Amino acid sequence: MSALSPRVRTVSVRPAGDQDGPAVAAVLAAVFALYPGCLYEEAEFPEHAALASHYAGRGGAAWVAEQHGRVVGSLAIDRTPDPETCELLKVSLLPEARGGGAARQMLEAALGVARAAGAKRVRLWSDTRFAEGHAFYARNGFARVPAVRFLDDVSSSWEFAYSRELV
Repeated sequence: MSALSPRVRTVSVRPAGDQDGPAVAAVLAAVFALYPGCLYEEAEFPEHAALASHYAGRGGAAWVAEQHGRVVGSLAIDRTPDPETCELLKVSLLPEARGGGAARQMLEAALGVARAAGAKRVRLWSDTRFAEGHAFYARNGFARVPAVRFLDDVSSSWEFAYSRELV
């Protein structure tokens, strides 16, 4: 490959299975490790024990991105108490898998689930440290809303709120 050739990214997306929980946990841990003070604590993510069943049982769904047979990303959507709103979770992609459209493909699948459920909007919370994620959300029609929350988690996380209206 010449210095001018684009990097080849062979990333595919598929619905997550219950068996994908440990791989998704590894992706989250690796992404969190990119940010100072952002720690992965397994006990804070009990849904990884049965990832697909967890979200399906709540009216949602989850996907994973794979590269060369290895899970490199994830995204999930969940229903909320408000029938007009769904929430994105588990939005993560390892740096070596970014830029190839996998995140966008997972997002479009999630938005399809939200639309099919009759949602009018999708929201998400994102750690204030995840600047690349914030740029992805902005590129994909999400607006930061004037809300911030503190999580009493191992990382003492602060999160920004984002929302996107569905049309």
